[in-house]
Amino acid sequence: MPAAGSNRSKERPPGVVRPSRRILGAALLALTLLAVTAAAIMTALIVTPPQTVSALGQTVTVGTTSPSLSTEGPGEAVLFGRTLPTSVVFVGPVRPRVVLTDISLDAQVSGLLEPDRRGRAVTELGESLGQGWRRYFAWEIAVVAVVAVLLLGAIAGWRRFGWKKTLATILGGLVVAEVVNLGSIMVTAYTAPDILARVSSVGELVGRDAPRPIPPAEGPSRPTVDAVVMGDSTAAGQGGAPLASPGPTDEACGRSASAFARTLADVNGWEVDNLGCGGATIERGILHRQFAGGGWIPAQLATAKQAVGTQAVFVSVGANDLHWSALVALCAAADTCDDRALTAYFQRSLNAFTEAYYELLRQLASLPGDPVVVMNQYYAPFSPDAVDCLAGTGLTSEKVEVLLDRLAILNEVIANGAETFGYRTASPRFDGHELCTDQPYVQGPDEAAPLHPNARGHLVIALADEIALLEG
Repeated sequence: MPAAGSNRSKERPPGVVRPSRRILGAALLALTLLAVTAAAIMTALIVTPPQTVSALGQTVTVGTTSPSLSTEGPGEAVLFGRTLPTSVVFVGPVRPRVVLTDISLDAQVSGLLEPDRRGRAVTELGESLGQGWRRYFAWEIAVVAVVAVLLLGAIAGWRRFGWKKTLATILGGLVVAEVVNLGSIMVTAYTAPDILARVSSVGELVGRDAPRPIPPAEGPSRPTVDAVVMGDSTAAGQGGAPLASPGPTDEACGRSASAFARTLADVNGWEVDNLGCGGATIERGILHRQFAGGGWIPAQLATAKQAVGTQAVFVSVGANDLHWSALVALCAAADTCDDRALTAYFQRSLNAFTEAYYELLRQLASLPGDPVVVMNQYYAPFSPDAVDCLAGTGLTSEKVEVLLDRLAILNEVIANGAETFGYRTASPRFDGHELCTDQPYVQGPDEAAPLHPNARGHLVIALADEIALLEG
């Protein structure tokens, strides 16, 4: 009678085959190589240094975006700390990431106007971007190799392989890692240089052509003007003391005698032309005409160009572009200010502002006389520690913190852009004098222009502008 164990060994469900140790070993080896390959590629994409290139006065670094599951899509262009999708579409799971680090407009102009360079000016930047991209992937290939060798060597040591098996493991794994690397992401490396070679400016990457010069406004030049203030209702001094003899445009724009432009004039003995206008944005007010007070007001930049002897230009812009008043109102009405809807609204507004701001910074370089340009950051109108007078508005300490964080992001964009173009930044500080404090520098909810600077606030802004002039 056969043993019970032998009967069980012969009984096996039909169609089921016990895997051999060799098959299990091969599967384990394949999984190990796949893991090593993935780790090497991901590490290389993270640690490979972006490559710096310069052309036509623009300095950029070229790297890659994070891997994507899609086979094609836009890259990324980082302007003044904000990331924007490129208008150029690339093929492959990783795409170029271009970071603008410096601009010299004189170099740009000379590159376009010198007869011996004009023919190649439009392609010089694109070719440089392509070269930077190739250098980046040469480094990436090397980093993949180093990481793969280190990981495979560690695995071989852990498994106590002999030197021959260790060598075979490292060489075989290295080949697999580089084949997968080249096969999966090098489609982008091969195609991106030709795409980048057609780019003539970093602005073109985000869909912005070279700016058309804005001509001066109609009328005679004004050589006696020493300084110009441009911007929105903050620059206009909305809600302040009335002007002694306001003109129609002054009244339409809400300009006042309290505006910081008046203090700049008194302190420096300047003739200051205040072009600030309530409701002005970069597109509608600064670069193009604005409808206010029942009529059209010429673009502030066009009017500023009439002042051919200007020594300094002060710009306060961004709040209207960011729809700051709407953000505050929505924040006050909502249960929380950082939900997905409000965050998305803020991000879209910020991206639109960044693009418009880039064009403004380029256009400011065309002002006559090469004046000092000062970009004003925005003051903090309230503090999380002082919200008593806001109890009926719906704004709480938590909501105020979110709004201040977003204001800080706007100010970061303003400062980064100014630094990139060689302009100066003024940073007025209202610390301890926000809304609801004993001596606020801003107008309260029941005053003529809530959250706008009062006379004391405008003095602080003028002081910040003076400091910016001296620090240069």
